[in-house]
Amino acid sequence: MPSDGAPQAGHGDKADMHLSKHDLRQLDEDYLRGLSPEQLQSLSGKLLADLKEAHDRLSQTPSNSSRPPSTRAPWERADSGGTDEQAAAAAEVEPPGDRLDEGAAVEVEPGNTPPQDETKPGRPGRRKGAPGVSRTQQRPVDAEQMHRPETCAACGASLGEELAYCPYTARLELDVVPPDGAKRLVLRQTKHTYLETRCHCGHCTRAQPGRAAGEADWTVELSEWYLAGPTLVALICALALRMRLSRARIQEFLHDWLGLELGVATINQCIHEAGRAVDPVVQGEVLRAVRETELLHADETSWKEGGRLLWLWVFTCASATLFVVGKRTREVLDRVLGGAFAQWLMTDGYWAYRDYNWRLRCLAHLIRKARGLQESYDRRAESFGTQLLEVVETLMQAVYQARGAPPDTPLRDQHAALLTALFHACTQHAESRHEKTRVLARELLNDWDTFWVVLDYPWLPLTNNEAERALRHWVIARRIGNGTRTAQGTRAFANLASIIETCRKRSASPWAYLAEVLRQRRQGLPAPALPAPAVPTGCPA
Repeated sequence: MPSDGAPQAGHGDKADMHLSKHDLRQLDEDYLRGLSPEQLQSLSGKLLADLKEAHDRLSQTPSNSSRPPSTRAPWERADSGGTDEQAAAAAEVEPPGDRLDEGAAVEVEPGNTPPQDETKPGRPGRRKGAPGVSRTQQRPVDAEQMHRPETCAACGASLGEELAYCPYTARLELDVVPPDGAKRLVLRQTKHTYLETRCHCGHCTRAQPGRAAGEADWTVELSEWYLAGPTLVALICALALRMRLSRARIQEFLHDWLGLELGVATINQCIHEAGRAVDPVVQGEVLRAVRETELLHADETSWKEGGRLLWLWVFTCASATLFVVGKRTREVLDRVLGGAFAQWLMTDGYWAYRDYNWRLRCLAHLIRKARGLQESYDRRAESFGTQLLEVVETLMQAVYQARGAPPDTPLRDQHAALLTALFHACTQHAESRHEKTRVLARELLNDWDTFWVVLDYPWLPLTNNEAERALRHWVIARRIGNGTRTAQGTRAFANLASIIETCRKRSASPWAYLAEVLRQRRQGLPAPALPAPAVPTGCPA
């Protein structure tokens, strides 16, 4: 049996390296100075070979190795190179954005055709002047609903039932409803017939489908004229955002389980319409809850929009969660929090947060970095990482104990010597030649008080896990779908994600609320208020 330090055949990486981890830990500048020229040349040859091998491994991609395509970073373009197999895999998974299939049949009920930009050749959808395509699926009408005008559009007089009404147009609406209070859903088609009548003043007045006024930056309409009903749209949003299905997979699901044939363009339109419908709620109630909370968690992760690198920001508190996609700049923080935010803010080490006075730093990030130094091959880095890890673990344990029984002496006074020793160590390592040691030491010095403010207020959180948990589901969605494709798709995604997570925070169904928002907004009415929080907001006393 080979010894622990010897390379073993069949272990891949270990068999290709000349020096083991055990060997590297023993190498430092003092050791190198004691070698003869011949010994130094021999060691240099081994180090050079290992360095080349390490660079070769770092350069491995799904295009030149057996690495799977899912290991690509989100900002790496799918068209930056790759095999036909990888291209097919990329095409197999639709992103949670707003792609329209070229060959998809688009329903052309009045008002049901997405607006087209004729300046962009190759954009999916019907071209101007091209003949329309009618729905090929014929379903029975399960119910019919009459709509008559209530007042004269000219003189304003009330229109009574004694007048003669006649239909002038109709529309079909497909929706999923629970039959007889059951939990399951069934597909129903309703025929909405709109009537007209002549007032005593001689004016002919018609009932009109509901429609919301146009809004800036939204090309999708909010109208009752659309084929998909509010609950069906909510179901499509659940499949797209919660179940992470592509547009094509949603189309397959609706066909197989509901016997419903919808074009990919219509499915995409439903998601965008829902994103526009909840926009006032997100910019109103959700944003206000985030700004007025006593404790806010913030974090950010990379996001891809049509090949452009952006960032997905999350701001979460006890009663609401807000997602924003934008650049990683201070402008996003100013737009979300404004200039007067003076509550507790838990963040990572991004410099843009430093202008907020009531700030906390996540100790979990600090522990990970300390462990990285502790496992370093540099002796000074290893020593600094071990010291930092011991200090953080000791102080966290003290905070946990203080939450159960308040101490007689303030925690900062109890551990003053420990903090002083760590501060001196950071000062010494602030100019270290080891990059990670130097960066971490300076980070600690720059944000010293934000790390240890929990010693003065033990009830404050020690980590930023709330924000990281809020991002987890959407990071998985990004990995599957590779982001969004247009600015409108990105905005719809951020709005819907905010509503979903906020409703879950309030122990309410986001889908029932989303369907009601669509129903009201399609009629040109304000969106209903969010469900009330199930638990008191704010941080514990």
